Amino acid sequence: MEVHNIVEDIVIARVDEIFESLEKEGNKGGLCLCDKCRMDVICYALNRTNPHYISSSRWVSRVKMDGFEYQQIFADSTALVHEGLKRVSHNLRPDFDHSTGMDAAGLTSNTPAFNIPTIIGRILNGNNFEPLSDTTVELFLDGKLVTMKDGNWQNPCRLVSITNGKFSFWPAPMAAAGAGENKIFEYSLKVESPEFETLNHFFKVAVTSEVRAVGSFALDRTFKLPDIYMFQPGGEENESGLY
Repeated sequence: MEVHNIVEDIVIARVDEIFESLEKEGNKGGLCLCDKCRMDVICYALNRTNPHYISSSRWVSRVKMDGFEYQQIFADSTALVHEGLKRVSHNLRPDFDHSTGMDAAGLTSNTPAFNIPTIIGRILNGNNFEPLSDTTVELFLDGKLVTMKDGNWQNPCRLVSITNGKFSFWPAPMAAAGAGENKIFEYSLKVESPEFETLNHFFKVAVTSEVRAVGSFALDRTFKLPDIYMFQPGGEENESGLY
């Protein structure tokens, strides 16, 4: 069963329409219309709206036929988008090049790209299966640290007690020649923790390029690794493989 919040669709559509309108009119107010600010405005509006869930796509037409309800959601979303745009433009994130609208990898939202899924996993003590802390996890591609989507995601990723052994990376999109191109990316993890042997874990992620680089995080765009076990020097060897 698929459950979907249609308010999210309305808000995203309004943001795209308002940003496009401002760009065509010359953006006389000098508001920031970069991709990062676009996503921040979407989050601002969605965090201040009540969700409206449907369990089937056929209900979309019914919602739109209910004129008053749809118009109210539309009006509220429009007001929130304008409010959010002003607030975001006056509190720009310092870790993003707002002048170009590019993300950490130098791509704009209109660039065909391989949108790499969020890579998640868990590091455990191989002797007692307890989650590890005080551990550093690094993600590499072609021998180099992978650039993250933005500064809110770290590489290396540091595990502490409250992370419960879990790590996550959101690699920046990679440029593609066009949509529909298939490519396999061969990544490696380097895991270091006191009293344990350093571990290198290799895996593959198959990605199909899309017409544009995504700018928003999505739970359904995730690549989950099997649990990784660390052992003390001289203990049982841990096999790292390709997935």
